[in-house]
Amino acid sequence: MYAREVSMHLKANARSEFTKTIETDILPRLRKQNGFADELTFLAADGKDAVAISLWDRQENAEAYSRDTYPAVLKALATVVDGTPQVRAYEVANSTFHKIAAQS
Repeated sequence: MYAREVSMHLKANARSEFTKTIETDILPRLRKQNGFADELTFLAADGKDAVAISLWDRQENAEAYSRDTYPAVLKALATVVDGTPQVRAYEVANSTFHKIAAQS
């Protein structure tokens, strides 16, 4: 399993619009992607920062999403995100939800 972490700084008072955009625009796009498994979105208590983690069955599918769909996602988030989100990629080592154990 593979993960993409997107960290972003939200514009002032954009918390509710951000969550609405995730729910009505971003999640439907993700659900249409090959290999998409899950999305977790976190908001800082002060509403200034957010982190979104998407889980994928394989690195290739996450990379296809990054290349083909993520540019449109960035445009959808432009009204609520200040600056350019930072993206990092990971191989998932453990997950109780997805029943993944670290490889020895």
